[in-house]
Amino acid sequence: MKRINQMSVAAIQMVSSDQLAENLAVVEKRVVDAVTRGAKLLVLPENFALMASKYKQLLSIAEPLGVGPIQDFLSKLSRRHACWIVAGSMPIRTADKNKVYASCLVYNEYGEQVAHYHKVHLFDADIADEKGSYRESDRFLAGDKTVVVETPFGVLGLSICYDLRFPELYRELLDKGAEVVVAPSAFTALTGRAHWSLLCRARAVENACYLIAANQGGVHANGRSTYGHSMIVDPWGNVLSELELGEGICTATLNQSELKKVRTSLPAIQHRQL
Repeated sequence: MKRINQMSVAAIQMVSSDQLAENLAVVEKRVVDAVTRGAKLLVLPENFALMASKYKQLLSIAEPLGVGPIQDFLSKLSRRHACWIVAGSMPIRTADKNKVYASCLVYNEYGEQVAHYHKVHLFDADIADEKGSYRESDRFLAGDKTVVVETPFGVLGLSICYDLRFPELYRELLDKGAEVVVAPSAFTALTGRAHWSLLCRARAVENACYLIAANQGGVHANGRSTYGHSMIVDPWGNVLSELELGEGICTATLNQSELKKVRTSLPAIQHRQL
């Protein structure tokens, strides 16, 4: 694959509802907005297709990997607009009929699904917010592999939301050549206020990579509140673009020369001893 020095990218922020068709219409609208602004690689948030009110609703839209109306929609959208789409996360069927994977899917500009990543770290926590208790392991199976994919700009590493709290996952992505990492998320409002920006910037700095973090951002039909503040961070830890709350996009241009400059002038990743 021929490398390019610069690529315009976009993080798409949503406030996904419990209505699939409504959410996909928002995705299409925001993809058009991002492409119009010159973006060639677009990242959707976690749960872009559905913020389910009931688990049965989530199961009802789950698809086998590579097959189904949501995946067909993403394929056609990326092909029509000649852009790469990182589809934050959607439910993918497993051998267990009662559980799904939370899967990040990557489409190239030809509409081909070129990579998938099943979320490794599942959010089981008791948070002092309106929901109180989160038990993703009741509904999801954890993945067991880190995933990178070659893009025209460079090597893209995949992660999802809660993964941000586990630096060892990003070290493994770095060891596989990652130069840009995506973190589609649905961070809670409470934990987001405390840790979102800190974690996004830390993962970018410690791995001297770009990070594109597309978050959910608002109050959802199921009562959840998510933090928003989708951001694009450079390898020096600078926030190149950021939203606050609500639906929208933020864009930035990634530059290979800047990436190499940081990795050369402060070669911390080459000085690792462990």
